[in-house]
Formats: sequence, C-alpha cells, structure tokens
Amino acid sequence: MCVPPRPRGALPERGRRGGRAVPGAWARLCAVLLVLQAGTAFAQGLDGGSPDAGAPTEVEVRRTEAGFALEAGDAGTEPVFLPPSLLADSPAQYPPELAAEQVTGTVRLELLVDEAGEVESATLVEGSHPLLNEAALHAAPGLRFVPATLDGGPVPVRIGFEYRFEAPRLEEGPPGDGGVALGPVTLKGLVRAKGNRRPLPGAVLVSEAAPDAPVETDAAGRFEARWPPGTQWVRVTSPGHKPLSFRENVRPGETLEVVYGLEPLVLNPYETVVRGDRERTEVSRVTLHDAELREVPGTLGDPFRVVMLLPGVGSMLSGVAYPVVRGSQPSSTGYFLDGVRVPILFHLFLGPAVLHPDFIDTIDFYPGTPPPQYGRLMGGAINGRLSRPRDDRVHGSVYADFINAGFFIEYPFQSTGTNVSVAGRYSYTPWIVAIAANAIQEPPPPGRKNDKLVLDFWDYQARVEQKVGRGQTRLFAFGSSDTFGEEAQDALGSTSLQTILFHRVDLRHQHPVGPGQLEAGVTWGLDRLGLVSRDPDERTEFHIDNLTFSARTRYDMKVSERLSLRAGADLDHTRANVQAFFPDEEEDGSTRDRVINAPVSLGLFTGAYAELVWQPEARWTVVPGLRVDNYHLSPGINRFAVEPRLSVRHALREDLTLKAGAGLFHQAPTTLISLPVVDVAGLEYGLQQGLQFSLGAEWRGWKAFEVGLDVYLNPMLRTVELTPFSGDSFDEDDIGDPVDDDDDVGRPTLPDLTRHGLAYGLELLIRRPLGGAWFGWLSYTLQRSTRYTRFTRHDARGNELGQVEKNLPFVFDQTHILNLVVSRKFGSNWTLGGVLHFNTGRPEAGQLGSQTQREGIVDGRPGWVEVDRDQVDRLPAFFRFDIRVSRSWAYETFTLEAYLDMLNVAIRKEVVGFDYLGGFGRPLVKESIGVPVVLPILGVKGRY
Repeated sequence: MCVPPRPRGALPERGRRGGRAVPGAWARLCAVLLVLQAGTAFAQGLDGGSPDAGAPTEVEVRRTEAGFALEAGDAGTEPVFLPPSLLADSPAQYPPELAAEQVTGTVRLELLVDEAGEVESATLVEGSHPLLNEAALHAAPGLRFVPATLDGGPVPVRIGFEYRFEAPRLEEGPPGDGGVALGPVTLKGLVRAKGNRRPLPGAVLVSEAAPDAPVETDAAGRFEARWPPGTQWVRVTSPGHKPLSFRENVRPGETLEVVYGLEPLVLNPYETVVRGDRERTEVSRVTLHDAELREVPGTLGDPFRVVMLLPGVGSMLSGVAYPVVRGSQPSSTGYFLDGVRVPILFHLFLGPAVLHPDFIDTIDFYPGTPPPQYGRLMGGAINGRLSRPRDDRVHGSVYADFINAGFFIEYPFQSTGTNVSVAGRYSYTPWIVAIAANAIQEPPPPGRKNDKLVLDFWDYQARVEQKVGRGQTRLFAFGSSDTFGEEAQDALGSTSLQTILFHRVDLRHQHPVGPGQLEAGVTWGLDRLGLVSRDPDERTEFHIDNLTFSARTRYDMKVSERLSLRAGADLDHTRANVQAFFPDEEEDGSTRDRVINAPVSLGLFTGAYAELVWQPEARWTVVPGLRVDNYHLSPGINRFAVEPRLSVRHALREDLTLKAGAGLFHQAPTTLISLPVVDVAGLEYGLQQGLQFSLGAEWRGWKAFEVGLDVYLNPMLRTVELTPFSGDSFDEDDIGDPVDDDDDVGRPTLPDLTRHGLAYGLELLIRRPLGGAWFGWLSYTLQRSTRYTRFTRHDARGNELGQVEKNLPFVFDQTHILNLVVSRKFGSNWTLGGVLHFNTGRPEAGQLGSQTQREGIVDGRPGWVEVDRDQVDRLPAFFRFDIRVSRSWAYETFTLEAYLDMLNVAIRKEVVGFDYLGGFGRPLVKESIGVPVVLPILGVKGRY
C-alpha cells in the first residue's frame, strides 16, 4: 500500500551520527513505511539480548490486540512492542537531469531509527537509477518518527522505507525544437532565516497552483520555480524553522523575485561544535565555545570570567575573576589573546574583561603543564582565540546593561578579500553609581561642593585581515583604560585619581612555507600607571610608562606520517620610565610645573622552544618539548632557564584516553596581580622555579557526556612572591633571618628568598557539551597549597618562645571547590540557567585579612591573644547561587535578546576575616568581616 506523507511542521534538527541532512522536494512523492507486519524487527535492550549490547537485536514479531508482541528466547512474559510512526517527512528533490527522460522508479531503504525517533543511518536495499538512489539517501536522514517503544520505553529499530518517484510533467515546447521543454521561470528568489539572515539550503516551496511540482533551494538558499501565473499561496518549509505561507500574484510573461524569511524554532541554538583544526596533545586543557562563553550565569556574559567555574580554579574573593590556579598566586597564570600577553584582564579588577565578548571565539584553559609556546610562567595559561572573520555579509551587535554599553561590527570586502572588524565599550553605570553615592553624602559647608566619586572605564578593539596569496595578514589593535578615585569640584576640594591604561598593536602574517606553516608577528605596547593628587596646598602628578616591543615566529610542519614538529622563538623588550609633575616656585614668587623623567627598568626577554608530536602507533602520542629562556635586566642581571617538558597520551579504547605529563617551569618574581614595571623590577631577586606533574584520564561516551579526571603534584622549588600576602618578610638589615614579628612594622622589607612550597590535588570535570536543548558541567577540585614558613612561637600570654619552620597553608589555599553549571533552552525562546558554587574557607592567618585570636589574659585582664601561625582557624565555607534568564525575538533582519544575569542571588556574605573587639574590661566580641558581592545585570542585546 502506498501512503503519501503529508507535509508537517519542520522540527528542529538534533545531533546525530551520519551528518546533516538536507531535505528536498519531489515531484509526486510517495513514501511507504514498512513496519513489522509479519516479519522481523530490530529492537535494543531486550532481556537476554545478543552479546553486543550496543547494537539492535533481532526478535520475532507477532500481532496482538495491544500492538505487536516480541518473543525473545524463553522469556516468561511477552514484551509489548509499538512500532514507530512518521512524525515529519523529508521529501527530496527529483533530479532535474532526469526530467527530460521522465525516469520513474522506487528506491527501498533500511533505516536505523534511534530512541529519539531520528534516523541514525540509511542503507540502500533496492535501488533504481543512481541519481534517484542518491536523492533518496540524501533525504532520508531528515525523516522524524515517533520512537518505537518496548514495554513503554523508547528503543532503536530498523525499518523499511520506500521512496517512489514520478517525473514532473513537462510543457510542450515550441514547434521545431524537437520535443518537450520546461516552462519559463515565473518565481525566483532567496529563502533565509529571520534574524541572522542565514541562507537556508534545502528549503521546500510548494504552490497551491502546482502542488505536484515543489522546488528546493540550492546551497546558497536560492530557488527558481516554473509555476502557472496567477494569484496563489506558496508554502515554505525548512527543518528547524516555522513553516510559513505567502500569497503571491504571478503575472503572465513576468518573473517575480522574492525574499522569504522563516523564523527559527530555536534562536541561537546550542549547536554541537566540531572543530578538527587541532589535535589533542596536551595533558590538561579545557576548551569552551560559543554559548559556554556568553550564557553562563553570574559571568556578565564575559568569556574570561567563565574560567572561574572550571576545575583547578580557586578565588581571592567571590566576584573577583582573577583565578587562583592550582594553589598558585593569581599572577602566576598568564592571559593571552592569540598568543599576545594581555597585561590587565578585567576593568577595575571587578568588572568585565577588557575585550569585547563577540571578538572571542574560543578559550583554551591550561591549568597545568601548558605547551612550551606559553613561557615564563609558573602556573597555568588562558588563551582567548579571536573569532574567525565572516566573509558572507555584514555582521554586528549592540548591547546595553547596568554596567556598560558596547558595539561590534564586522564588514567584509569580498572583492579584495579584506575583512574589517571594530568593537568598543564604555561604562556609564559607574558614573551613575557615582552620582548616587555623591547624592547621599552629607551636605557640604556653605560655598563648598562635595568631592565627586569617579569610576570610569572604556576599551576598544579593531582588526583588519587581508588575504595575501596563499597567506593571511592581520593587524589587530586593542586597548583599555580605568580611572577611579575622587575629584574636587571646587578650589577647596581634594583630587586623588588613579589610572591604569594600556594599548597593543599586533601585526602578524601566516603563510605556507615548504611542508609546513609559518607564522611571524610583532607587537608594540604601552602600559601606564598614573596618579594625580591635588589639594589646596600642593599638587603632585606622576605616571609610569612601560613601553614594550615583542616579536615572535612559529613554524609547524609534518615530518612524516607519524611525526610532526612545532618550533618557535619570541622576544620581549621592555623599558619603563617615571614622569613626575609638581609645582616649583620661582624667584619672583610665581610657580611653574617642574617635570622629572627618570628611567626605572630596562629588560630583554628572549626564548625559543620546540616540541615533537610522535605517534609510534595509532593509540600512542608522545610529545617531548624543550623551552629555553634568558631574562636580562639592566644593568648586568641575567637569568637563564632551561625547561624540558613531556606529555604522553594513550587511547586505551576509542572512548577512553589515559594521559600524563611533566615539566620544569620558571617565572620572574610575582606580585598579587600582574602590574607593569613591578614584574620586571623583581628580577634582581632571581627566578622562581617549580616542577609540574600530571596524571589523568578522559572518557567520552554515554549520551555525549565527557568526563575528565586529573591528579597533579607541583613542587615549588623556589618562590619569590612580592606581596604582603605571601607570608613572612624580613628586615633589610637582617638578611637571612626572616621572622614575622611586630618589630617589622613600618620598616623596609624584602622578600624571603629561601621560601619554597608544594601544591597537589585532584580535579574532576563531568561535562555535557553544546548540542540539543542544554549544556552544563560539574567541576570538583580538591587542592592543597603550602609554603615552607619560618615564624615565631608564643605562649598563652604572647611571650616569644622561639622560632619554628613548618609547611603552612598558602594564603589562597581552598581545599574543596565545587561548581555546577546548567543552561537550558525552553519553548518560545526562553533560556534559563543556574550556577551553584561552593568553596571551603582560606586560612585565617593574617596574610589577607585577620589572624585567628583566642580568649586569654592580657595585662591581667580578659582579652584577645593571637594564636601561632600553625594553629589558625579556617574561614567559614561559602555557598553562592547565580541565575540567568533571557528571552529572544527574531525580526526580519536582526534578533533581540533581553536578559537578567545575577551573581549571588541569595545575597550571601563571604567572610574574609573577623574583628576581635572588646577587652580591657569590655566584653569580648567576635564579628565577621565581609560584604555580600551582588551583581544584578539587566540588559538587552541586538544582533544583525
């Protein structure tokens, strides 16, 4: 029996094996679903199934009143089987090459329909003409079924399916042309998606005037129809889009040209990302794409803030997005943009990153043993890769929220192969917040104005890419500025403003050379730290300028089938100057600005690296590498470092890979957060040195989930951490005797050059990547970080008992960290996401906040007494919940999204220390210190 399928609303495509199907239109299509009437079926999951549990199992079928019953061995009960039913057809296009020959035929296929009702594979059983066979196989993956069920549960089945072809009717040609000919084109045009204007290949158009002659759009979304003239309804369908009908008046002798827009069923879907441009050779790497970067709750839509929710990452304070990676100092981790070091990553240290989100395509996070191209680091590496230029049409976006407003535009010049992209952001909300803060101040005295609170930032990015022969040249510039403090509003007020500013201009070229690919680039940069201080009595202004020039080159080549080489070199030259302005009184009593320029530091860093990617056999990958660096600080300070590295990967099974890695790493002395000049000047104290060892496994399997497990051990052979939070310091005149005591207060201090430490832990990542209606991950980190510290032991009354050396928890040591991230799309283009974050507290050791105190006797009365460094308490654990809700709309040429993103919905306070009050006859009171960091962001974004 032949049952022509009725067109139904196209359903959204879902991930499946076998590739993306493009449905089509057939002239007089008739499809027959042959479903288990008295033969055999294939179902999965029966009790006592075949040894291959992963494949459908053949069972006997017989008709019952309830449906179909399957007999599987000697089972005591008869499972009830209900066959699949066609939900959405996938008509295919009649090959136009066969129209003149009027070829007809039937193509029989065998389909494997999975538990979701999607066609996982299509196999030709009985063919007809080769072009008809190809058209049938091309269209079949687009079919959708109500899944087959066995005892109420969905199961995969194999079914027969037929496509019957009838040739389109041809009009009689004019006399003398030797036969029939197709009629003239009466309707042509483009079918595209609303919102993003993306052409829709394979869209099907059916006219009521010629229901037996549907047409299909080509790869560019264009079509031509030869339908009778007159007024008619044209129905347009495409998978993943709402079908629409359009009324057209086709006049005789004319060709009507149209553009049809179909609304997507899901705007900005979580599409599965498949990228094959890089093989996996690293031991520890997490790569995030697309919605994983911009739709994670609590991150302000900022890609770099998402790193805070990955395994191996702790925090200084909730809401501060500088990561503490594997128990190291925040500045031990390097931030890169396509290999260019970014000096300051976040505005005002708390706000969004200094790079527009639409410029970021992918973020690679290496928590440990990064590749040798990332040098001069003791911790991890975070590399943001720029989005790839799109050359099809103009793209752009604009957004505004409570913090800032920004834009992004990308314009391709197709005639010359040039692409220009520009983006920028400006923060107006801190200005509004400043107005509110100034408004609640106490009224000033008559004739005075209150000083104004200033919080301001902006950034910009500009890119030009040009194809040059077989190569590609790119010029990319980006910069950022942050200003904060108070500004006087009258002659009696005081001004105190700090500014952090940087600019970068990067020029690079990629070109195939010999058997490989060569990349070379140069970068110019300016970093500025400025301070302006004015009051009625004096004025001081100075800034530190740090000029940098960098050059790098890299060459990748395939030596043989099993051996590849990656090699490169880089150079960084930096020069810092201090420029000070202050008033100087002349002999005549007048004043003029006096300017002082003084050099601060001059440094040159050079490095070279190479690594081999060797596959001795298909399942093994061995990557030995070596990096060599020289650190030079004028005058006469040279530090040389050799860093061998090794990573090994073994595919135990197709879905299970074991991995291991080791390396030696060096870095100049670090501050809490990387700041220009300071990092360079610390070279006089020598290099930090550490080892990194990693061991882990990766599993990809059940329902597209990915599981990663890493165990690491990082002996820190020498640490030089130039911050008051790094622990002990010592007097300049007492080198070699670092003791933490009250006598050090107010005296010049130097870092402890004898310190070392140890970090170790376990990281677990269970991830459901993009694809379908949701994505998310669960990350858990068990980490410990210690420093070998010398401190003074005291008795219960505070008297010194002597010095002790022990391994103590590092200031940023957080033993347990847990993150759960989930985001899901619902009907009507609603998206809801949530983040659960939990971490245990840091040690209350007085390095970043208070030091633990106990009730004791002070001067004969009850009071607080500080405990020794090895007896301090842990701060309370912290729990936080973030949420993001958004709604999207599609218009003819653009989309609009409104969103609410809120960090710390419960407004919970993270305790950073305690105040120990009372004593000297007053009651002893212990009060927690901390402010709930809450960031509610309400915004709107349009995309063109």
